[in-house]
Amino acid sequence: MTLLFFAFLSGLVTILAPCIWPILPVVLSSSATGGKRTPLGITLGIIVSFGVLTISLSYLVSILSFDPDVLRYGAVIIIFIMGLSLLMPPLSALLESTVSKISGKFLSQKSTPAHGFGKGFITGLSLGVVWTPCAGPILATIAALASTQTFSAQLFLVTFFYVIGLGIPLFLFALAGRSILKITVKLNRFTGRVQQVFGAIMIITAFLILTGFDRVLQAKLLDIFPSYSTALTKLENNSSVQKGLNELKQDDTSSQRFSFGTQQKLKDYGEAPEFTGITNWLNADGKPLTMSQLKGKVVLVDFWTYTCINCIRTLPQVKEWYDKYHDKGLVIVGVHTPEFEFEKKTENVEKALEQFKIQYPVAQDNNYTTWNAYNNLYWPAKYLIDAKGHIRYTHFGEGEYDTTEQAIRTLLEEKGTTTLPQPKKSAPDDTPQNALTPETYLGTARLERFTSHESAIDGSRTYTNTEAIPLHSFAYRGQWKLSPEYAQPQKTALLTLHFRAQKVFLVMTPLTSNQKIRVLLDGKTITAVDSGQDVHDGYILLDTSRLYELVKLNDVQEHRLQLEFITSDVEVFAFTFG
Repeated sequence: MTLLFFAFLSGLVTILAPCIWPILPVVLSSSATGGKRTPLGITLGIIVSFGVLTISLSYLVSILSFDPDVLRYGAVIIIFIMGLSLLMPPLSALLESTVSKISGKFLSQKSTPAHGFGKGFITGLSLGVVWTPCAGPILATIAALASTQTFSAQLFLVTFFYVIGLGIPLFLFALAGRSILKITVKLNRFTGRVQQVFGAIMIITAFLILTGFDRVLQAKLLDIFPSYSTALTKLENNSSVQKGLNELKQDDTSSQRFSFGTQQKLKDYGEAPEFTGITNWLNADGKPLTMSQLKGKVVLVDFWTYTCINCIRTLPQVKEWYDKYHDKGLVIVGVHTPEFEFEKKTENVEKALEQFKIQYPVAQDNNYTTWNAYNNLYWPAKYLIDAKGHIRYTHFGEGEYDTTEQAIRTLLEEKGTTTLPQPKKSAPDDTPQNALTPETYLGTARLERFTSHESAIDGSRTYTNTEAIPLHSFAYRGQWKLSPEYAQPQKTALLTLHFRAQKVFLVMTPLTSNQKIRVLLDGKTITAVDSGQDVHDGYILLDTSRLYELVKLNDVQEHRLQLEFITSDVEVFAFTFG
């Protein structure tokens, strides 16, 4: 009952979340230009389509074998047509007539076009398909269990209470749209223009959803209002909710909690794809590996890249598994899929293998061929494959090392390994436990959290710091040349970052040798106590293209970091945090 209450409460406060704001203009437009039952139709449409698809989409995809994006595109077309009908009265009349005929077969005769329920319901169904909510622990658990096709009465009830909580404020917001309609009735001669404005809003929204910009907008809104996701997590993170979620997960064998010594029951996700499009094999004696030749072994495929801090933090655990189990039948293959162009160079990857003391085989997947074969989306990502060549376990991101190790032990026991070493863990778990500044890219392709004044000088782009840089933001000062992947400072340029973290890293590549960068923390040269391992006497000396550790504090803190570039022969790519 506690879990159901918090599921309802979580849905109730979703109306305040920035991630629902991109669809609110459509709710408002449809309600303001529809009949008196349109708000109810929109609300029911959203909660029905969102609730049903959340629970059943994985079943539908597996049964019908279709691309789920088809639903999204279909929903965009419906929203576009609804908006177009407001711009073109003849189309609106035709649409009303069609919807009336269809809804008349399922609803009472009283549900006429004037009431607008059918049209609102169709719009709501479309919005429920395209909306991606901010996921707190409750919704994240629902999505995780649904994606593994684990259905139960408890899961249905939690989802039901969530969508009911969502529906109440959404209905009230839609009613606000009706009040706008009443105002336009009083201003009768402007009603047509108002409808056309709302129609244009719906068409623009459809275009934003089609291009995926709605998700970009959601991310930007969360950057502007970061306290929402933190507040939602705190709301749902009490012990009673966590106990209820753990009980809810008990039916899902792929994510259940267990202790060492108890064999884990793992799902079968089908045959593992072959390693394809590999440009080079390292630590493999020059011989390419294939999944077919690895049958009879347990294989851990680890997608990573050597400048990704999240990947780097998992390496001690992966190396420990290799040392502990490789002579028991475990093969680890690191698939190095580069995020930046310089990460494609074999010599750079070889230096990283030496730096991190990686001894297991690593495949250079420079063209993302194997990445795409696995339909992978994450750095890092782990796919555990049994002796028959079938994927039995996956994990994306950091953490849950005990769970992954137990899955390794289970598959080794399955294949007949009888003696396994004790699962005593010595490698540290550096998974961040606090809210940190997000990964921040400095090239134009993924430029976010950037605050500055921009002007043009001599054909190049010049940026000047604002006096106050918001938390989680950065600014350029002096002359900078920007490319999609990186930013290149000109002589004496500055880069300032307002961060919250314990450690700060920056991916950089030197264009010539002996490049130095001065590091300041809160306006003063950084001290030896606060310096990362790559900073000495307040300066970074660049040696190769890699991830550099700039700041290492004793705990998570908020500071302003400033880098002073002495020359222009440096390319900076992305900040990451720990």
